[in-house]
Amino acid sequence: MIVLIDNYDSFSYNVYQLLGQFDEDIAVIRNDAESVAALAARKPDYIVLSPGPGRPAAAGICEEVVRHFCGKVPILGICLGHQAICEAFGGTVTYAGTLMHGKQSVARILREEPLFHGLGPEMDVGRYHSLQAERMTLPPELEILAETAAGEIMAVGHKKAPVYGVQFHPESILTPQGPLLIRNFLNQA
Repeated sequence: MIVLIDNYDSFSYNVYQLLGQFDEDIAVIRNDAESVAALAARKPDYIVLSPGPGRPAAAGICEEVVRHFCGKVPILGICLGHQAICEAFGGTVTYAGTLMHGKQSVARILREEPLFHGLGPEMDVGRYHSLQAERMTLPPELEILAETAAGEIMAVGHKKAPVYGVQFHPESILTPQGPLLIRNFLNQA
């Protein structure tokens, strides 16, 4: 089962639809509707942290979920979910240099990683954010997997566990290879 934690965002059900192309067993849970213990009782195979408004600290159980399930269940954070992963390990989220709402950028993939299998050295990504993970405070558990030409972090991965965060939106039409990225994530069994 995939658990999609909904951070009260209009994109959450776009993420749901994309996940549904690969697996029909999806539970959508609001970020403040269940405890981590209740979520653990569901025995998820995958956890996806949705996009959402605001800062990660206000995203309900997201940061606690990352700390609890890291190394136990593959986790993918999208936009706010990505930022929550960075903060869960001690990083800082700050204002982006440029607001990126409905804009496309090129993300350079920095290393071969299962999440990016078959995507090539660069990919077009749809961005909808005004906050971003701060490079200088990125915790040692995480490494940058993709960035823009300007050095903005577009993806991170945990060094020892299948925990990934993407600042961009794989469910967006502005991310043509988003379905392949999601398929790659779901192959992390």
